[in-house]
Amino acid sequence: MMGIAPEGRPFIAGAWGIELALALLPTWWPALIWLPIAVWVVAFFRDPSRTGPRGEQYLIAPADGKVVAIVEQDEPDFLKQRAKRVSIFMNVFSVHVNRYPVSGVIGYRHYHPGKFGHAAEEKASLDNEQASIGVTSTRGRVLVRQIAGLIARRIVTDHDLGTSVRQGDRMGMIRFGSRVDLFFAPEARVLVNSGDRTKAGETVVAQWD
Repeated sequence: MMGIAPEGRPFIAGAWGIELALALLPTWWPALIWLPIAVWVVAFFRDPSRTGPRGEQYLIAPADGKVVAIVEQDEPDFLKQRAKRVSIFMNVFSVHVNRYPVSGVIGYRHYHPGKFGHAAEEKASLDNEQASIGVTSTRGRVLVRQIAGLIARRIVTDHDLGTSVRQGDRMGMIRFGSRVDLFFAPEARVLVNSGDRTKAGETVVAQWD
């Protein structure tokens, strides 16, 4: 089932309002040129229902896109230990609704203003605007970081501290191209490789044995 993210309604209405106005012009070519843009705006804000493996042993992809990095690093903000990081880059054609990788309780929220550099680059994790959500699950703490990109200018995160969330449910979205980083304890076994494509709420990124 395909839905539309509520954040997209003003943009969709605006895009199709322009299309209608152009269609009323004496010449047909402006409406024809704008039509692919109006269709793309609808496609960008699509919010498909997702089903896949569920369970406390799984870490499910928080975003659609391409795995651009798998590294191990310190995560001092929420995990407060050495962690594995899987970075997923979303281009402008990806579904941009983000989903929770695990079930648990939100124990951390932080917004960091910053630049709008290319999100696929490694330095984006330090320099770019970002919002972090930490979830305490039965298997430990997991951090999801939404990172703005070159075109992205709005990060949406749905839930407040103390909220109980379910694996695969909507977490928020980033408008117009960006990246999502997933941090978890190094004991979990990573099941994806750099270059793999993921689907939010569906692809198993890692697994605790």
